[in-house]
Amino acid sequence: MLRRTARTVLCLVMLMVAGLAGMVATAGTAHADGCYTWSRTLSQGATGADVTQLQIRLGGYPGYGAVLAIDGDYGPATTAAVKRFQSAYGIAADGVAGSATFSKLYALQDDDCTPVHFTYAELNDCNSTWEGGAVSAATAKSNALRTMWKLEALRHALGDQPVTVTSGFRSHACNDAVGGASGSRHLYGDAADLGAGPHSLCTLAKQARNHGFNGILGPGYPGHSDHTHVDHRASRFWSASSCGVS
Repeated sequence: MLRRTARTVLCLVMLMVAGLAGMVATAGTAHADGCYTWSRTLSQGATGADVTQLQIRLGGYPGYGAVLAIDGDYGPATTAAVKRFQSAYGIAADGVAGSATFSKLYALQDDDCTPVHFTYAELNDCNSTWEGGAVSAATAKSNALRTMWKLEALRHALGDQPVTVTSGFRSHACNDAVGGASGSRHLYGDAADLGAGPHSLCTLAKQARNHGFNGILGPGYPGHSDHTHVDHRASRFWSASSCGVS
């Protein structure tokens, strides 16, 4: 009788522990916001959509003069970007994207997948549909998201002080209205003009070289005395002669 009672008590305890574990697991999953949840640890050699999602958020950590490919392949460049991100936020820099890395990313993103310090509205002062540019509305909006994550990295590197976006995506009509170049990267949604604030335009132009921007135009380049322009065009073109950027 005593042995049967002991078994019954043990079963009850095990059920309570299992229930608690289930609650903990659920709470852990709920820690991710409404944008995206990673379900596995990622390291070099991994491939897939979850790697692509990671690369989008780490686009601002490719190293000086580099651009991180968004290709779903966790190679050496992604490993290095993960290490830079981890170091930037005080996480053990092992190049493996696990719970600590994901927790920081969850804290940095809003439910619409934008980084917490930037919004789609900031990157689109033209229209709410993202239509009328040089690419589809979906592509323009996707490009703007990549730009925002690079700007988030830039902002953090500059002491987490505000970075002011004065222009982002433009349709052809909006671009013509402001006298933009016919081939402006603003038409693709992957460009941002930054105004002076806590940081000078030259500080922004210099720091942007570390955060995945192939295009950087600032003071000293014609028409850029009042802003620093950044974009992720296909090949590098840096010109801010007043800042020593070339």
